[in-house]
Amino acid sequence: MHVYLLDGTYELFRYHAVVPSSKSADGAEVGALRGVVGSVIGMLEGFIVSMNAPAGAAEAVNERVTHLGVATDHVIESFRNDLWPGYKTGAGVPAELLEQFQPLEDALRLLGVVVWPMTEFEADDALAAAAAKAAADPRVERVIIATPDKDLAQCVDDVRVVQLERRTGRVIDEEGVAGKFGVLPESIPDYLALVGDSADGFPGLPGWGAKSTAAVLARYRHLEAIPDSAGDWDLTLRGADRLAEALLEGRDDARLFRDLATLRTQIPVFDDVNELRWRGPEPGFRAWCEHVRAPRLADRVEALVAAQPAEAG
Repeated sequence: MHVYLLDGTYELFRYHAVVPSSKSADGAEVGALRGVVGSVIGMLEGFIVSMNAPAGAAEAVNERVTHLGVATDHVIESFRNDLWPGYKTGAGVPAELLEQFQPLEDALRLLGVVVWPMTEFEADDALAAAAAKAAADPRVERVIIATPDKDLAQCVDDVRVVQLERRTGRVIDEEGVAGKFGVLPESIPDYLALVGDSADGFPGLPGWGAKSTAAVLARYRHLEAIPDSAGDWDLTLRGADRLAEALLEGRDDARLFRDLATLRTQIPVFDDVNELRWRGPEPGFRAWCEHVRAPRLADRVEALVAAQPAEAG
């Protein structure tokens, strides 16, 4: 089986940026909410992904999702805000978008999809925990983390745990991570510690750009292995003395930033992977669709349910 894991909060932000405003029967904003639910239904119906073929070429595959879990940020803030005062918050997020956070969780449950709403942790942590849990199950052939978020690249494992860029249908395996960042998945937290992550609100170290960081970590992999003096570095790199000095002075900050970038995989998500199998919507799903003025969503789901017995036979 293939297990799909979706970042619901990212999807909500994505649809909020591109879909027009839409109101429910009681006047609430539901444009992005409807977009995400429709998109999840599209995953259940089947969509084209670009898998890596054994020879290394891209192979278009029509993939229908059977096992799915969605992680959401029930609130923006997390335990990381206690570790770093500049970490991202809900400040600046439009009220009409924030107001769709919990309704999305409710709607996905009515659709029959497993949802993990995060409060102390972040959606990314839940995705990482679910990926680790699913990958440990021998029944699972592949785990697909459906988000382009660079944090999740640390979870990629060969071709078994991969990332999916849903807008392009491109699947990124371990080779793809190395091609994109210049480092292996295990080095992604170290990479982010040095270059920083503006989306999450931590700056990295002065002078450490993407290319220099990739070059150093491709050789040393982790912060602790990088010698203090550039004279001891086993590579030739322009500006190495300046970079080594910045790292020597900022090692404590770098370790903190790496901790911020490291996803937690020990949080509870599910006991058995079959809990993620989609078995159809809850009885109230059509009523919800009528409430948000999107009855066509219910029609699509009912067609999926009707098709299940024929496929099972």
